[in-house]
Amino acid sequence: MSRAAATGAYGTAGSVARPRRRARALLRWSPLAPATILLLLFLAGPIGYCVYIAFTDMQLTGQESTSFVGLANFRRAFGDPAFLNAVVLTLVFTLLSSILGQNTLGLALAALMRRASRPVRTLTGAVVLTAWVLPEIVAGFLLYTFFERRGTLNAILDQLHLPSQNWLFTLPILAVSFANVWRGTAFSMLIYSAALAEIPQEVTESAEVDGASGRQRLWHITLPMIRRSIGTNLMLNTLQTLSVFGLIWAMTRGGPGSRSQTLPVFMYDQAFLKSLIGYGTAVALLLLVVGALFSVVYLRLLREEV
Repeated sequence: MSRAAATGAYGTAGSVARPRRRARALLRWSPLAPATILLLLFLAGPIGYCVYIAFTDMQLTGQESTSFVGLANFRRAFGDPAFLNAVVLTLVFTLLSSILGQNTLGLALAALMRRASRPVRTLTGAVVLTAWVLPEIVAGFLLYTFFERRGTLNAILDQLHLPSQNWLFTLPILAVSFANVWRGTAFSMLIYSAALAEIPQEVTESAEVDGASGRQRLWHITLPMIRRSIGTNLMLNTLQTLSVFGLIWAMTRGGPGSRSQTLPVFMYDQAFLKSLIGYGTAVALLLLVVGALFSVVYLRLLREEV
């Protein structure tokens, strides 16, 4: 067969095979088509519309038409002292309740429960998990009654003849941070319990035989072997804490004044209480950027550990 004939035969076979490959590819992806359409309709569509709203002056009331204002809402946010205060309080709330609180306490509980008896593990796990499964608004009201002027904490302090105070007025950001630690520690405890269970017992026993103290085993063996779980837990906890709204709203509504007004509360106040939908949505996008920055940092740390 001549080269031209062979090339023509190959081209004909290739032109026939390509439609067949396309048909097989369509058949493989056809079961995903309904889910893809639903995601585009109910997820991508609303997200795109929210991004559009952030660049407008849309209001809930008192406005005949909506106009495009470009970056005006974002410039307004960075020049707004209330917004900058909300950013600082959000970072403080995230640092205290998530990075330091839930992460550290969850690891401590997981480590202690490994050495505890079965009844103690069952009771501790039930108490911690109960706080986690409670709806956020219910947990908020429970902690409100705990910190309120005539609440449980001050009653305990009175019995101990210690000075009491209105915790929700004097230390509101610490009160809501403690509430978030109380409610969310169970997730960290479960993550670390699973991670610690994967550490070979022979490794810790060998280190103990070699004379390593408990602190040395924790620092040089336990933490390095569960570092990926630590990074994953930190990322998930941080993103969840950045979006906490119901807990703070039930306890303080961002007050007194704006002393516990984190970004989600500030966004709600601007968008729905002051009817500034465009400005509130711009704040929501900036909150999304903050979460993305945290995610990038954690993902880079995890990638460097591989």
